[in-house]
Amino acid sequence: MMPNNVKPPVRGAQLGRYAGYLLSAVVMLILVADGLVDLFAPQLIQAQMTETGFPASLAMPLGCIILLCAALYVVPATAVVGAIFITGFAGGAICAHFRIAEIGSPPELFSLMLGALPWGGLYLRHDRLRPLLPLRSSDSS
Repeated sequence: MMPNNVKPPVRGAQLGRYAGYLLSAVVMLILVADGLVDLFAPQLIQAQMTETGFPASLAMPLGCIILLCAALYVVPATAVVGAIFITGFAGGAICAHFRIAEIGSPPELFSLMLGALPWGGLYLRHDRLRPLLPLRSSDSS
């Protein structure tokens, strides 16, 4: 019998859930930082926006969209909708870099990662999502 002050070892499901929360926290930090820069320091991203073909005047609406995606993702009841919106946002960023022939560039790879991480976090956090996205076959043969 274990003494009261000793915690039992973390089980695999709990470890996966903690990893899911960690991935989700990383996504949230990235989105909130990006959204706040777009809103309060658009001059920092003006060159990048112009390079990708977007007018710098769109920084504030873009920041609002990013923060909306983050807000939807952080609320458990709307987390899947938030992940869908984040994936769409990341896909648009990938397309913008593809259009200017930055195929495989660090910003494009970062956008790809940003599109995948929310789903990884949700997959690890929520048991109900795993049957919808099976990573292995259900047969035991």
